[in-house]
Amino acid sequence: MILLAGQKDYYDILGVDKDASQKEIKKAYRKLAKKYHPDMNKDDPDTSEKFKEISEAYEILSDPDKRERYDRYGHSGINDNDFNFDDFAQGGFGGFDDIFDMFFGGRSRRGSRRRGPQKGSDLQYRMEITFEEAAFGVEKEITIPRTESCETCGGSGAKPGTDVKTCPKCDGNGQIRVTQRTPFGQFTQTKTCDRCGGTGKIVKTPCPDCNGTGKQRRHRNLTVNIPAGVDDGNRLRMAGEGEAGEKGAPSGDLYIIINVKNHDIFERKGDDIYCEVPINFVQATLGDEIKVPTLDGKVKFTIPEGTQPGTTFRLKDKGIPHLNRHGRGDEYIKAKVIIPKHLSQEQKDLLKEFAELSGDEINPEKKGFFRKVRDAFG
Repeated sequence: MILLAGQKDYYDILGVDKDASQKEIKKAYRKLAKKYHPDMNKDDPDTSEKFKEISEAYEILSDPDKRERYDRYGHSGINDNDFNFDDFAQGGFGGFDDIFDMFFGGRSRRGSRRRGPQKGSDLQYRMEITFEEAAFGVEKEITIPRTESCETCGGSGAKPGTDVKTCPKCDGNGQIRVTQRTPFGQFTQTKTCDRCGGTGKIVKTPCPDCNGTGKQRRHRNLTVNIPAGVDDGNRLRMAGEGEAGEKGAPSGDLYIIINVKNHDIFERKGDDIYCEVPINFVQATLGDEIKVPTLDGKVKFTIPEGTQPGTTFRLKDKGIPHLNRHGRGDEYIKAKVIIPKHLSQEQKDLLKEFAELSGDEINPEKKGFFRKVRDAFG
């Protein structure tokens, strides 16, 4: 699933279930918008970013088509044209009609203040890899849907060979100022020029392949190099591989979120790995040379005489390679002594004989328990 980097789930932002109705979504949005609107919280600058986040979530979930794409593809199914806001954090209004209904009793033209062409959005891609791939690194091929600059017009939006002129409404600034009187006072809003869409340029003859947007939606194949030592939840950045920026602006970045599958034998803690090694009680008693599993294959290891159940041994430098630096963690093997459940009479007799030769009682724990009970209760 592909997601916009750093963004929470839109449903979580509005505090609604994924099957919420449009009425429930609108009600949740109105409540949060009133609470966090920057002009109602001028002493708290943090509310501006919260308000923008809420508005972005509503922009997508209130539109059935955008919501369907979001539910299916996550943030990767949403493109730049689905949004038209950039600067709520500065206290300006724009982007969402319901805000103007709520405070001003009127409708707004979609737009916002801009300071030039905006960088493309970042993308996230969740990649599942095996335990061994995380340990030693791997090269993966992925396919991502994203918005790219139109190859035909080079992102200008104009048909090749035609002119692009300066917008007469904003004089090439891409912004216009609108003053509006409201019950809360007079507000001056800097918003995106509705004539040129914030580019400051007018395209008279649009490119036939992108319809003048300068962008096209494509599926792009990429090679991702996963370094040795990555762990579950790590994030890798591929610069410039996100969504295309506005005309003249750079593309966003692609972030690879690593999900590591569990291993059948090993458990990872930091850069160390742990596993249990089964041995029988004869090996534990007398000692033995056995083969134990490691990430590099099986290696010989000597079980010392008299090894107790649960004893842990360390294999130096047999763990996970340290990410972006030299060296490796260690491997810890825990002795799991297997006690046989079914013995022949001959085996039982031999064990009894061994216990007698050792001077041990056949069931010392049981006798010791009852002796303690007798002493405690007289």
